[in-house]
Amino acid sequence: MNAHSKTGPMLTGKCLCGAVEYTVADEFLYALNCHCSNCRRATGSAFKPLAGIERGKLRVATGKADLLIFGDHDAHDARCKICGSLLYSVVRDGAFVHVAMGTLVDDPSIRPTMHIFVGSKAPWHTITDGLPQHEELE
Repeated sequence: MNAHSKTGPMLTGKCLCGAVEYTVADEFLYALNCHCSNCRRATGSAFKPLAGIERGKLRVATGKADLLIFGDHDAHDARCKICGSLLYSVVRDGAFVHVAMGTLVDDPSIRPTMHIFVGSKAPWHTITDGLPQHEELE
């Protein structure tokens, strides 16, 4: 049995400045593009591409002291306090994390399958792909 048999292949992610690095199992349960106003503000972008996984399958490998936690133990955004990169969000009563897919160094096996909260998307952004669009969370 190899080291990856229990959790599958591991992916690496990191912040812009490299102070914080994490590992996460390539076992995401879902991936989507969220257009809600909170995700837009958190990323400074039209939407947040995210991949959801059980919280225990993500580990901060280096730079734990450089994490800036916005929120509480069971619901927060984790950023690098040096460069400000949004790395992941703890959601669903602390049971899951939503990894900001743009921080992944390695290519995950999952791709976003839908757009959510398009009812509150940025008016200046046009969705041009063929993925399903949902007004709210589906």
